[in-house]
Amino acid sequence: MTDLLTRFRGSLAAACVADALGAPTEELSRRQIRAAFGGYVTEFHAPLPGAPYAHGRSAAQITDDSSQMLMLSDLLARTDGKITAESITSMLIEWSGDERYFPHFAGPTTRAAIDALAGGADPWDVGKAGSIMTQGASNGAAMRIVPVGLFHHGDIDAAVETAFITCVPSHNTSLGVSGAAAIAAAVAVACTDGATVQDVVAAAKEGAERGEERGRKDGRDVPGPSIARRIDRAVALGAASGSDDEIIADIEAEIGVGLPAAEAVPAAVGFFAAAGGDPVRTAQLAANAGGDSDTIGCMAAGIAGAHSGFEALDEALVDEVEKANDIDIAAAARLLLTAAER
Repeated sequence: MTDLLTRFRGSLAAACVADALGAPTEELSRRQIRAAFGGYVTEFHAPLPGAPYAHGRSAAQITDDSSQMLMLSDLLARTDGKITAESITSMLIEWSGDERYFPHFAGPTTRAAIDALAGGADPWDVGKAGSIMTQGASNGAAMRIVPVGLFHHGDIDAAVETAFITCVPSHNTSLGVSGAAAIAAAVAVACTDGATVQDVVAAAKEGAERGEERGRKDGRDVPGPSIARRIDRAVALGAASGSDDEIIADIEAEIGVGLPAAEAVPAAVGFFAAAGGDPVRTAQLAANAGGDSDTIGCMAAGIAGAHSGFEALDEALVDEVEKANDIDIAAAARLLLTAAER
């Protein structure tokens, strides 16, 4: 229980720290980040006045990524993991009522889904609706999925199945489910004793493949690259690079660091592997990559925190995030672990 608690707390805390660290660098290029913040970002900054999503927020405040992640953690704890498409729908509608995050933080897929769901549409129809290849193929489900992997620690089957359910109302496509299942499976294995970085990467690939199949079967098949194969490439690029700047540049150049699940998820796994599972370094790699930096950081550091535990984090950073957002990550971790053990 003690070991799992440090993993649960470490995962949720690392995800929140990375989200807050990446909020001000979101949508910026690597060069713009260096110019705007005086070099490599290692501490919290307030977003720039012209930031398209995080403008008006303060340093160390989280975004849609970890705010939805914490809501999902609470939902899993309250239901003992017995979530449904309908309960995820209720969660998304509740989240959209918080003016700190909605509508300005909502991506195009999530915003369209919430509009339809709030109007009473069937969630089993909403998440697979559309004819545009990018709709439902973004990282909006993967960004919040970390608690699913924690709850189903050591159980890839359950992690992938629950990941699929969370995708149903908003991202029920082959790529949307693939991305969410990849992160959930990675976290589930990262929680296990003796798991290596390579074991976690293998779990991410397995989750991606199984999620893609499930999304294709019970959702909408969309064209796009294999997330599993891109994970392989992202990890290889990180291993072959030298400095952190080179790691970021190489992964950005070949994988991308944007909104699509086929970019963000492999990049997240690549940064986790390149950092050797260190959650602070993982968060910094994502934040300094720009693009969808807060989302990639939330996923990548969530995996790293589960792998290395809370002790690998800088507690001062965690304290700053908790105070800036009025959240208690330790309490959330205890509730989730209690429900998972029950």
